[in-house]
Amino acid sequence: MMKALLGAATLALGLGLGAPSIACELDRPLKMAGLDYDSAAFHTAVASAIAERGFGCKVERVPGVIAPLVNGMARGDVDIVMEIWMANPVDAWVKAAEAGKVEPLGTTFPDASEGWFVPRYLVSGADAKAPELKTVQDLKRYKVLFTDPEEPGKGRFYNCVAGWVCEGVNTKKLAVYGLADDFTNTRGGSGEALVAAIESALKRKRPVVFYYWGPSWLLGAYDLVKLEEAPFDATIWAELKASDNPKRATAYPMSKVVIGANVDLAKKAPQLASFFKSYGTTSDVTSKMLAEAREKGVTPEQQALVFLKTQGEIWKKWLPAEVAGKVAASL
Repeated sequence: MMKALLGAATLALGLGLGAPSIACELDRPLKMAGLDYDSAAFHTAVASAIAERGFGCKVERVPGVIAPLVNGMARGDVDIVMEIWMANPVDAWVKAAEAGKVEPLGTTFPDASEGWFVPRYLVSGADAKAPELKTVQDLKRYKVLFTDPEEPGKGRFYNCVAGWVCEGVNTKKLAVYGLADDFTNTRGGSGEALVAAIESALKRKRPVVFYYWGPSWLLGAYDLVKLEEAPFDATIWAELKASDNPKRATAYPMSKVVIGANVDLAKKAPQLASFFKSYGTTSDVTSKMLAEAREKGVTPEQQALVFLKTQGEIWKKWLPAEVAGKVAASL
């Protein structure tokens, strides 16, 4: 016991905290999925900082994309994946959950969304050019506003990157909504190329219609309006995804995004697991953090510290008072 206390004190002094450190429940690093897209990278950074500063754990990032990382979590090579989108979960998650190898803990955010957006300045205000543009079907009447310079007889719709699941869904929706002959289906070679074109129009206050998702820095940085579609219907959604020539379409589902964990984590580290079970933000909070990070040109790790310094009313609820105090003191 004395050795443990001395070791904890030494760690605290090494961190410059001057108070006894809480010993990590794991005798190895906490292994977190290193998903590289912005919302996942941000939340991984926030959770990592709390695990390190509050629980005294070392954290190891395991880089990769979602399916291999979930498979790794099922094997025990990864402890935590910060984003599992439950409205359309990756097959690896479904199989691992059915096998009892992984489990959901807290809710990273309950309100992730996808859809077709236009800027608010286009549809509301004294200078709005399309005040009656409210639904996706209304786009047909306003196609001249979105004229594609390469095909002047058509409007331009910015889809996802070619090959992404959303690209196929949006292409089908253009056909179902009778817009395929009126809008060019513009797919970029990369996400950054598409968002650059969209942001260019937004900065110049020009008409633009595009698919996007939240949370994201774009939704945090700009005032956007999601065009209305028929309310989400699970049966129609399944038909839309399965058929090459669907006859009906529906809105994208709102997605609850949860933290996935290997089931052994709760047995080995119940305090850490309790923290992850209590974790929770919103799409809006996340989008604003991402927009701020992009504007300042900072890393997810740097923005995670901004979040911890400025949003204590959110994250302190996830932790016992002792641990929350430890994190706060470290900042």
